[in-house]
Amino acid sequence: MAVAMASAANCGVYFSSNTNKLNFPVFDFKNHSWSAAFVTTPPNILEKRSVRLSFSMMGIIPRATSSATAVESDGSFQDTDTVPTPKVIIDQDSDPDATVVEITFGDRLGALLDTMNALKNLGLNVSKANVYLDSSGKHNKFAITKASTGRKVEEPELLEAIRLTIINNLLEYHPESSSQLAMGATFGVEPPKEKVDVDIATHIRVDDDGSDRSLLYVETADRPGLLVDLVKIITDINITVESGEFDTEGLLAKAKFHVSYKGKAIIRPLQQVKSNEH
Repeated sequence: MAVAMASAANCGVYFSSNTNKLNFPVFDFKNHSWSAAFVTTPPNILEKRSVRLSFSMMGIIPRATSSATAVESDGSFQDTDTVPTPKVIIDQDSDPDATVVEITFGDRLGALLDTMNALKNLGLNVSKANVYLDSSGKHNKFAITKASTGRKVEEPELLEAIRLTIINNLLEYHPESSSQLAMGATFGVEPPKEKVDVDIATHIRVDDDGSDRSLLYVETADRPGLLVDLVKIITDINITVESGEFDTEGLLAKAKFHVSYKGKAIIRPLQQVKSNEH
């Protein structure tokens, strides 16, 4: 993901641009500073911010239009069934030429033609890659490129619009998913029965990913605009986001970014900074 960032609203989550004596960035959470390699559950890291961006973004999300031929549900379930956990994966790693999207909602999803048409309304080319079944249900995969360039989607705002479009259609065609999605609290018919405590749910980890880059993992409570905010936070301290994957799993969001700092991996220098502090 060669990031081309546009402006975003103020966010309650922030990484500090403060540097230490070795001139490497330090992640700063609510007046506490730790090297990124050692952060597990920092307090209040991703607290809910102003949703001006979220609602303005939802305003441009195309709603699906029902048609006689477009089938979003295969009708194979009953109302008494346990509602599965919806999953939406935005994958920038597996295909160098396209953004791969995977949608799973147990065995309840049909052809998803309306979802494909809604994504095309964002100025995208959408092709059905494949469908496969496993113990978690039916996985629908799409390959997405920008209609204007024929290339994969790079802009965080458009990637977030793709994610929210898919979730919006899930809420419309499968209202039972509302109680299983964080977006259901704002845009669904039934809010989740339990709210995720951001302090408890947030985890950050940095791992090795070769000599020139690192893997940054973030898991936290989901909300509209989260993907855009995370990328902005990272790039604001001059960390380069090369590619990644952003998963929505029910109430949680799980991001994996391939990152580098001035062309180098970030975990070892930060570990050195941490060791020099003791």
